[in-house]
Amino acid sequence: MGQLVKLMDCISRYETDVYYYVPEFIRLKQRQWEQAKARWQAERTAEASGWLETGETWDGWLDKPSWWERLTKRWRRRAALTEEEPFSFAPMARPAATLEELKQQFLDELFELQLKWASSTMMYVSSLDEAVYGDETLKYFLQRFPDTHLCFYRPVAMVGKAPVELETMVLTPSAIWCIAFVEGRSDNIVMASTGRFWVERAGTSETRRVNPVVSLRRTEQIVSDIFRNHAVDWPIHLVLLNRYGYIDSGGLFPFVRYIDKRNYEEWFSRLRRSALPLRHGQLKAAEALLRHCASFYDRRQDENMSGEEGQQ
Repeated sequence: MGQLVKLMDCISRYETDVYYYVPEFIRLKQRQWEQAKARWQAERTAEASGWLETGETWDGWLDKPSWWERLTKRWRRRAALTEEEPFSFAPMARPAATLEELKQQFLDELFELQLKWASSTMMYVSSLDEAVYGDETLKYFLQRFPDTHLCFYRPVAMVGKAPVELETMVLTPSAIWCIAFVEGRSDNIVMASTGRFWVERAGTSETRRVNPVVSLRRTEQIVSDIFRNHAVDWPIHLVLLNRYGYIDSGGLFPFVRYIDKRNYEEWFSRLRRSALPLRHGQLKAAEALLRHCASFYDRRQDENMSGEEGQQ
């Protein structure tokens, strides 16, 4: 599960210490998944032997919290920071019938946890639009990629005093991928050009869309400047992605990787199969990017503090 390091212009606890939170998330996920799976398997065994009725759980028999309650218990920031914070999740609507269903339930629970990590710290919180909880593109980045892949989802960088929205970036142990989606109807054809607008053909209809290479190059330039200023040496790849249709590049923009229906599975499988561990240079790159991202937030009301808005 990819990690949501930065969400638009929300404050993120990764900003406070990316070196701590990135490996901590991996440890937490692995530990809680093993506990969830063991509990689920024990309940299935008990049902088969007649100890439990179908659909009943150990939680009804034992005076112990369920796995999702344990998942959301208080977490320690680190030994030097003793303040803890509880996390609340909605209970499962029904027990998982299969291991695959359990995995999906688990990922959905972690998705909400990731949104909380990416929009709050111990003292501050950013407001989230309800639409983000159903954002399928965001879920795609978080639920389909490995834990070592760090996602900057539509981040806003501060260039001088001006905020600039960047394309979504995935920082892997080997490179950073700046990704622009050019998707539309299934089997559409997006035709590249050097002009301001590109043409998208779907069946007999044609629509115009803004040339995405402009935003990709702007993202590349800003990231390159940040890396250079912080002595970060990390490859930058530009991607135009159309998972369900085609891109007719016309031989233009050779510095862009065109990923469409013809080569998507190969590209995606290569990223998913990556067995490289987290690297110090990767975390250094993430820290540098976070320093230059905009964050708008308020003080937590539960801290009995005034609603003072901030930016960093």
